Amino acid sequence: MSTTIKKFLLPTLVGSLVLFGAWQLGQAGWIHAKASLAYHLIEKAWDRVKSGNSHARPWPWADTWPVARLVAPKHGIDQFVLAGANGRTIAFGPGHMGGTALPGARGTSVVVGHRDTHFRFLGRVGLGERFYVTDRDGRRHTYRVADTKIVDSRTTKLQLGDAPGLVLMTCYPFDSVVPGGPLRYLVFAEEVAQ
Repeated sequence: MSTTIKKFLLPTLVGSLVLFGAWQLGQAGWIHAKASLAYHLIEKAWDRVKSGNSHARPWPWADTWPVARLVAPKHGIDQFVLAGANGRTIAFGPGHMGGTALPGARGTSVVVGHRDTHFRFLGRVGLGERFYVTDRDGRRHTYRVADTKIVDSRTTKLQLGDAPGLVLMTCYPFDSVVPGGPLRYLVFAEEVAQ
């Protein structure tokens, strides 16, 4: 290889690597900025929900709205639960599974979230821990963790009762490299007097 090519190739390669690195850092920064803005907008929508607008969307094109607020104090968790459990919704926070009771209402509510973001903390939850859910009427409900289970979503159907309860569900295992998979980690909590 001639000296001229070497003199040209090395700076071009270094420059390309620097530009690629800057682009990657910019992408990461954009994701964090978007997440922070989304949280702020969801929080504002939650204020409107508590004021009586039960379907207050956080942004005009959103197909979801906050239905409850979930707090797990031992883990520093304070999250808004959004209507729906599809991929678009749970990208922004835990989602309430349609067809189950709303969090804080009579019956069992199922809330799902990603194992590597909003529901990462479920892997550290212990029996007897307390969660707090504020419903859209502003009432605070206390739940105590009664059980945890790992189930195969292909063969297990959840049996939900009429007793006030909360099931938090995420994919399992928590450290899996491959997203999705059939296993689910379930945290069962029962409502208790405050």
